[in-house]
Amino acid sequence: MSRRARRNHSPTFKAKVALAAIKGDRTIAQLAEHFDVHPNQITAWKSQLEGNASEIFGPGGGPPAAPAVDVKSLHAKTGELTLENDS
Repeated sequence: MSRRARRNHSPTFKAKVALAAIKGDRTIAQLAEHFDVHPNQITAWKSQLEGNASEIFGPGGGPPAAPAVDVKSLHAKTGELTLENDS
């Protein structure tokens, strides 16, 4: 009997499966068959979503903001370093 290679699921896929489990339209067994994952994995993802959902709506929730980059200062620094290297 050959074993299936270990799969790494994306966070988007995990969220989709966990939300389907929370919705409750289908049983965990039906979801496991539909998404081709083990029922215990669906239960774990569901509990992770329920446990961490408050972080999304709390202070600082949502995707992390990208740091502001000052392109002009970076270009100026690049020019300075180029001049130093050419000298």
